[in-house]
Amino acid sequence: MVTSIERIAYPRFKRLISAHEVYLLFAPTRDEAAWAAECTDSDSHQLALLLALKSYQRLGRFPRAEEYADSVVDFTRRAVELGEEAELPALAEKASKNHRSLVRRLLQARYAPDQARKVAETAIRETAAVKNRPVDLINIALEKVVETGLEIPEFSTLDRTAARIRAEVNGSILDRLHERMGTFGRDRMTELLERRLPDHHRAKPLFSRLRYVS
Repeated sequence: MVTSIERIAYPRFKRLISAHEVYLLFAPTRDEAAWAAECTDSDSHQLALLLALKSYQRLGRFPRAEEYADSVVDFTRRAVELGEEAELPALAEKASKNHRSLVRRLLQARYAPDQARKVAETAIRETAAVKNRPVDLINIALEKVVETGLEIPEFSTLDRTAARIRAEVNGSILDRLHERMGTFGRDRMTELLERRLPDHHRAKPLFSRLRYVS
């Protein structure tokens, strides 16, 4: 089951963003505008690079093109006096990768995806022993990654990691309970629980099914 991003502290743009907020977040400096113009060979790519730069400064990650509101694209285009024909392009992977590299180099950003995933995984594993909600696990992971100054992983990466580790930790807890109960305790538990179930649920011992529910 995919965790709803709306309940997570994952950095993202608000659905409704005011003109004042757009100005504060996306107004490029003269140096930034000159840098973007020097690094690109078209107005559209200059626009895309500036959006990537300003987004990373705010979010600590690179948004997908569909995350930008039209008002943000329009403001950035006008801020550096690009023509109306300059539209946010659907960048090829090579061009997108180049833009990310340029921004990281300019900001001296720490890009170490394996290390970021390891930090997130360690935080989730430590937290999963006392908290079970995916929302809590992902938020703790985000906090730890931000503390390191590393680029934030994709939300889907954090969500999959939280789901996997949560299942592992819960399975380990249930396995320990299963062993501690002993044969008599397991048989007694199965007997008590099966009394509450319709006949079609009694095909196999109930406790053996419960052991692997995450």
